[in-house]
Amino acid sequence: METNTAEIRRLNDAFRTTMTGGRLMLTRGIAGRQDSNAILERIRTFSQFDEDNDPHGEHDFGGFEHAGETMFWKIDYYNLDLCAGSEDPADPEVTTRVLTVMLAEEY
Repeated sequence: METNTAEIRRLNDAFRTTMTGGRLMLTRGIAGRQDSNAILERIRTFSQFDEDNDPHGEHDFGGFEHAGETMFWKIDYYNLDLCAGSEDPADPEVTTRVLTVMLAEEY
């Protein structure tokens, strides 16, 4: 299990820091904002993982304050058709990662 967690964390970090290797979704509260690039940069450089926001050690969730608002981001694991969860999030051959960026109030 530890090996899978380490691989999931590696894949999540690679996706989050490069924004490649998955799909990026912006909620209504984030899309079209003039500061959306600054928000994405905060996600790329996010490193404040702890027991509260990362209990499974996968680096799949984070939150921060930006322009007086609380922002959340979350990585979910889907199958390649995006119609069900991935059977093995540690295997990029069967997993599509989806990074959703939202205002905390949209969660």
